[in-house]
Amino acid sequence: MSFTVAIDGPAAAGKGTIARAVAAHFGFAHLDTGLLYRATGAKALDTGAVDATSAEQAARALSEEDLARDDLRTGDAGQAASVVAAIPAVRAALLDWQRAFARRAGGAVLDGRDIGTVVCPEAEVKLYVTASDDERAKRRHAELVKARAELTVAEVLSDLQARDRRDASRDTAPMKPAADAHLFDTTTLSIEAAVARAIALIEQARAAHPLP
Repeated sequence: MSFTVAIDGPAAAGKGTIARAVAAHFGFAHLDTGLLYRATGAKALDTGAVDATSAEQAARALSEEDLARDDLRTGDAGQAASVVAAIPAVRAALLDWQRAFARRAGGAVLDGRDIGTVVCPEAEVKLYVTASDDERAKRRHAELVKARAELTVAEVLSDLQARDRRDASRDTAPMKPAADAHLFDTTTLSIEAAVARAIALIEQARAAHPLP
């Protein structure tokens, strides 16, 4: 029997950290769906241009090796991911793969931007994780500045806001909370408290949908 947890939200809000923690707690498989789009974007960048043609070709040729690239957490890969994610043909190419992962036996946690609304609208648990723009920029800057010492918080904030606008306004699968999603604002909520709250919600849902 399958059990799916869908976790959505903007970058640096904490959804990935929560997803990994609850997956480890319950022994569920975990998929960071953003990596699919980052890998597609990076693969398209390799061709020299991120456009509809190169992005669709990259999505259809995506392999597990592509998900292991060491440049997927860079700012360039993130921006390319946001561009390719707005291309309907790319989303269509990756949709079946994500849905098959979500319904695997033993349970699965997927985090992204349209999991609860498009990829897994029938997920047993849906979370939408957000935080203030300033707080998210500080968090992402702390990650990126290790590799780019000259990077400023203001630059990161500008990039995050531009990506949010693209993700929220695209015609196909815009980023937004599902109507039945539980909202988590981690601006002041500690990650420990957020994880504990998520675990409690999942335990309640599992009681109603027990795995064999």
